[in-house]
Parts: sequence; C-alpha cells; structure tokens
Amino acid sequence: MPRIPTSDSSAVTAKKTKTAAKVQPVRVRDAEATQKRILAAAKKEFAKNGLGGARVDIIAEQAKSNKRMIYHYFENKEALFKRVLEDAYVDIRTAEQELELGHLNPKTALETLIRFTWNYYLANPAFLTLVNSENLHKAKHLKKSDIIPVISRSLVSMLETILRRGEEQGIFRQGVDAVQLNITIAAIGYYYLTNRFTGSIIFECDLMAPDKLQERLDFNIETILRVVCKQNDS
Repeated sequence: MPRIPTSDSSAVTAKKTKTAAKVQPVRVRDAEATQKRILAAAKKEFAKNGLGGARVDIIAEQAKSNKRMIYHYFENKEALFKRVLEDAYVDIRTAEQELELGHLNPKTALETLIRFTWNYYLANPAFLTLVNSENLHKAKHLKKSDIIPVISRSLVSMLETILRRGEEQGIFRQGVDAVQLNITIAAIGYYYLTNRFTGSIIFECDLMAPDKLQERLDFNIETILRVVCKQNDS
C-alpha cells in the first residue's frame, strides 16, 4: 500500500490542528452558556421554593438542559444552591462598588448607598428570598464559601471610609460602627419588603403602593442620617 508523502501528512496534521483550535472555543462558549442557563433557572427555582422545595428536574427543564449536565457542572443540588447564593452576593457587592461613592461628600454618599440598597431590594426580590432560605439552613452553605468573606469586607471597608471622611469634615458624629450601620441600612429595607403582605393587613394599607414605597425610602434616609450625623447637621 503506497505511503502518504510527508508533505501531504503535514498538511493533514495542520488541518486537523486548525479544526481543533476552532472547535475548542466553541465548546467553551457552549459550556459557559449552559452553566449560565442552569444558574438562572436555579436562582428562580430556589427563590420560589427554597432549597428543600426546589426540584432539579424543573431547573433542568427551564435551563433547556438535563440533570446529568447539572450534576456534571455543580455536583449536587446543595452545591448548586451555594453557587447561586455566592453569585447573588457578588452581584449586589459589585453593584455597590460601581456607585463610586468616594467622589461624593460623605452625607450624599451615605444617602446614595441607602437609596441603592432599597432600590436593589425592590428590583431583585429573589435576593431577599434566597437570603431567607439560607437563614433557615443557618447559613451552612455560606460558611463553606471562600468568596463571601472577601466580598463582604468590601462593603464594610466602603462604609468605614465614608464614616471616617464624615468625621474628619465634622459632619458625622464619632464612634459609629460600620458593621452596625450596614446591618441597620439592610434591616430597615429588608424587614419592610419581606413582611409586606402581613404588614399591609396589619397597617391597613398597601405597603407596595408607589407613594408608600417613596414614603418608606424617605423615612429610611432620615432615620440613618439622624443616627450618623451630628445633631444639628441631619
């Protein structure tokens, strides 16, 4: 049987190499797209039903994938839930950093952060339900995360900087703790929205009506500024 000339063999090898180089990026993009669809579907399912009630087959169906692929990329349902939680926290922490509060005066910077937090909760109700679900599990998934401590420090650091600048300019009172302030900013919006249904009955008004939402935001801003600002500067 005649042997293929060396030059032809080189040409065939080069063609195969070129084809493989084209196929590899396509496979990578397909894998990334599949994971994004899975994570989006998982976020929706976990936010709706919590970790215990969420079903992997529904996630697979919504992601136009299958359970085998989900387990291939994320190992199991709990690992998938952990990843969804991490992504949710990364999203809000990244958005906070993009506010670029450093160029604003301290009082405006703090007010901007309060507005952002409130509006983020309104625009991302899934974040609140995911946090609720993880609290039911005593944060056992976040405890395993290497990402959460790092990104959480960024918010505390940002608040510490705002508070320090406010003190130096004589706007804020001394000794306000950045961690406690962060908890308060989150809490006054979080509680209102997670209890909006029962609250609407108890207080005999629609807490989600536009005028009530604006009234609450104004109250949140006034409350935080009274806590932080010097008495005659709020």
